[in-house]
Amino acid sequence: MVNKEGRQGLTLISPTLLYALLMLAAPLAMVVTFSFWTQDYLEVNTTLTLNNYREAWSQPLYRVLIARSLSISLIVTFVTVILAFPIAYYLSFKVTRRKSLWLFLITVPFWTSYLLRVFLWKVILGYNGVLNTAFLELGFITEPLTFLLYNANAVVLTLAHAWAPFAILPIFVALEKIDRSLLEAAEDLGDGPLRRFFRITLPLAMPGVIAAILIVMIPTVGDFITPKLVGGTDGLMIANMIQIQFGKANNAPLGAALAVTSMVIVAAISIVIFLTGKRLGGRVK
Repeated sequence: MVNKEGRQGLTLISPTLLYALLMLAAPLAMVVTFSFWTQDYLEVNTTLTLNNYREAWSQPLYRVLIARSLSISLIVTFVTVILAFPIAYYLSFKVTRRKSLWLFLITVPFWTSYLLRVFLWKVILGYNGVLNTAFLELGFITEPLTFLLYNANAVVLTLAHAWAPFAILPIFVALEKIDRSLLEAAEDLGDGPLRRFFRITLPLAMPGVIAAILIVMIPTVGDFITPKLVGGTDGLMIANMIQIQFGKANNAPLGAALAVTSMVIVAAISIVIFLTGKRLGGRVK
């Protein structure tokens, strides 16, 4: 029997739970189920089969796209977190006045559409874009550079810029929670700035760092807008192939199998990162 408090708790969480089941669990279950079916033009054969997964893992093209997606996502995550940490550290430890204003300025990119920001990077990196025009005017080059756009580097740059605020904020929150008396005690015992950072600040900030890593890595693996607009043939990722399978190729089961495969790989990597970060976060010496 559920007591009165238990019934009240269930009443409070039931709308959220129902919403999560309808909007998250049900679509995910449909995608997983679809991945075991086959499709012949407009007809869907509901006979269970593993052929879609065999094709997803056996075709070299799909393996290349998955590997490229993971590599681009990991590079974006590394670059974003490495650049975000000093900003978050400065806001937490150095800024004493108008800290809320600084945080407000970090969120300014959210005022514009994500799609618009990607298009702006096309304007900056394009053949006749801002960078090429500036370099030509300054005499650094004699003809526009062609390697700035439509490659994996352009995808990394665009994604790192787009997801930077998502990395700064969780790291900042973790740094704000650090007890400053621990740093003062370490300084009194003779620890220098670097030693204090690696022995106290970084381990205690690891929850924020891990949150930033997961927040950036998971969505960037599945991004298809940025690779399509600035990636070119060398910057396409697995999400672009999934979109093609659900659209032009008219093979939703194969697209579902590719999506499930990507989710499983990302989930495994996320668990490893979480456990590693948790272990490192507990090492405050």
